[in-house]
Amino acid sequence: MDAKTRRRARVRRHVRVRRKIAGTAARPRLAVYRSNRHIYAQLVDDDAARTLIAASDRDVRVGEAGKGEAGKAKGASQGKTAPAKAVGELLAERAKAAGIDRVVFARGGRLFHGRVAALAEGAREKGLQI
Repeated sequence: MDAKTRRRARVRRHVRVRRKIAGTAARPRLAVYRSNRHIYAQLVDDDAARTLIAASDRDVRVGEAGKGEAGKAKGASQGKTAPAKAVGELLAERAKAAGIDRVVFARGGRLFHGRVAALAEGAREKGLQI
């Protein structure tokens, strides 16, 4: 499958899911955007069309998470998932401070696997109900 077909399939999934879910002030939508290098998450109130809370791995300092002595010696697969989990935890902390405890999860057409799942797991561990 070439890149254009893969992107079209992701966008099609994203649009299909967005037709069914929408965020409100009481239960905002947790929107996840994953680039090749970073991951971003925000809580969106679709009724008012505004972002309530945002977090990204640029806000989080995980350090050299997942790197061994030789850079990629041990745990190299955790290079991007550990910061993603930390983003979920940070977002949940900010949401709790704003009085939000329940959200609806929008994965942006991506599979619920890897970094997207790690972000959701981090948010759940800090008490956010998805």
